[in-house]
Amino acid sequence: MNGILNILKPPGMTSHDVVSVIRKKLNTKKVGHTGTLDPNAAGVLPICIGKATKISQFLLEGTKKYRAELKLGIETDTQDIYGKVINKYPVTSTEKEIKKAILNFVGDYNQVPPMYSAIKIKGKKLYELARQGIEVEREPRKVKIYNIDIIKINDNKILFDVVCSKGTYIRTLCNDIGKLLGCGGTMSFLIRTESSDFNLDTTIALEELDSIEYVEKILLPLDFPLKHMKKIIVKPSYSKQILNGNPILSHYLSYNLNDPLETKVRIYLEDQFIGIGIVKCDGHGQKYIKFLKFLFERK
Repeated sequence: MNGILNILKPPGMTSHDVVSVIRKKLNTKKVGHTGTLDPNAAGVLPICIGKATKISQFLLEGTKKYRAELKLGIETDTQDIYGKVINKYPVTSTEKEIKKAILNFVGDYNQVPPMYSAIKIKGKKLYELARQGIEVEREPRKVKIYNIDIIKINDNKILFDVVCSKGTYIRTLCNDIGKLLGCGGTMSFLIRTESSDFNLDTTIALEELDSIEYVEKILLPLDFPLKHMKKIIVKPSYSKQILNGNPILSHYLSYNLNDPLETKVRIYLEDQFIGIGIVKCDGHGQKYIKFLKFLFERK
């Protein structure tokens, strides 16, 4: 069983909880998620099964879209509404000032990860240290906010959609907006509406899986979320070389290999998706494709 399930993660479950449920349902260990969602958040959580676990890292590279609610005037230790309140401030900013502060974060943004996160420092998860009352210095990480669409401002609550790069903490974005306004802010609601090529419209609730006898029939193919990569087709006459995992030379293809170096591509042998590669150059200036993931399995 190989493919991807687009699961609608409910609030109150960790991403790992969802993986555990699906492992039991399908009776297989080869299951993994593609980007952690906070336990109290809901939304799109692609789950890789079988050979799809080998390409999960490429799914993580895609953009994410969230709908979030920011509550101004309050700060918590977890940067969301479920944490302990550590500060309260009056909110005096006008609607114009609030909009300006939020849109100020569009673009590249150095974000300090929250203490309540699964990031490891010296082998310890930050949330484990935070629960012990220990705070450690964290290096800022460059993330990118592609777009913020402010939907509604209602007193001290702002509902907005945000499109961002991987590794972006929306809790921290809310906290940083509050800091910029000088009144504090915390995230009071979050749902992930898109992750790479997956969206809410095509999600499946965990409860639905119980009524599906043959889950393999609803699995999305391995190459479904890789459409942003160029598709290359190897000539059948070179199938032996390719199926041994050898580099793909330019003359193995039906077109000139003029893609920029480091371009990632989807590799097909006729109609069969067999792997992911990257464009490289040899010592003679000749381009070739090196396999990053070889997915072909002989039966």
